[in-house]
Amino acid sequence: MKFATFEHDGRAAVGCVEDDRLVVLPALAAQDLAAWLVQPRDRVAQAVQQARSEGRTVALARARLLPVVPAPGKVVCLGLNYADHAAEGGHAKPEYPSFFMRGATSLVAHGAPMVRPRVSDKFDFEAELAVIVGRRARHLTPQDALQAVAGYSCFNDGSIRDYQRRTAQWTIGKNFDGTGALGPWAVPAAELPSGAAGLKIQSRLNGQVMQSSDTSLMLSPVVEALCLLTEAMTLEPGDVIAMGTPSGVGHARKPPVFMKAGDRIEVEIEGIGILANPVVDESGAR
Repeated sequence: MKFATFEHDGRAAVGCVEDDRLVVLPALAAQDLAAWLVQPRDRVAQAVQQARSEGRTVALARARLLPVVPAPGKVVCLGLNYADHAAEGGHAKPEYPSFFMRGATSLVAHGAPMVRPRVSDKFDFEAELAVIVGRRARHLTPQDALQAVAGYSCFNDGSIRDYQRRTAQWTIGKNFDGTGALGPWAVPAAELPSGAAGLKIQSRLNGQVMQSSDTSLMLSPVVEALCLLTEAMTLEPGDVIAMGTPSGVGHARKPPVFMKAGDRIEVEIEGIGILANPVVDESGAR
């Protein structure tokens, strides 16, 4: 079962993906996507049947998809969460995750252009697993942490490398408008392995495999990340946690490989799907 967020009748709506169509689901809560992800399967089936009988479907190819969580309260990202990626960047294996935040204006949907800003030509790709929070949570434990997870999606943590390295904090290089892609849809947590472990993850630039790894190789897996985060902050429905990227990113290659206008970048995670985006220059995206 897969759920997408898309523009419908002038608002963000959630649809259940069925082959080449989206079945339009009724609004449930402020964070519709997270609310639907945690619904019992028979409740979803009933809603889908009702919507289908009323003709509330949209061709997937004609739908304008939105970031699967279009307005997350928080996007918390983990840096250096795969040992091979830390090593390729010259970092030691961290004892504690490098957490940083992203804003909603940095996000784009599947199929929408990722924007290389006019001030830099060092636009890099990062394939990541995205965790979508389904309930309010604080002080989670290893025993109950996964109860806070509604589902999973794909994320491309597009990074402006020269700006990222201008300061000790990475925030500026990770928050340029239109640089992070989230989608194409979300899969309920119950339909994937516990903690989304053991899933193949890849990025492909113009069809060439750049990153290829497995989510079981994360240094801080989903359970640990949730426990660490909720020591400090309350997670709320619709928050997104981006779980870091494996080795193979462009800046570590010799010579470096950065995204440019006309490129196509894909992130694929086993059991979830393929997040694909063209790349444009900022001047061509406005």
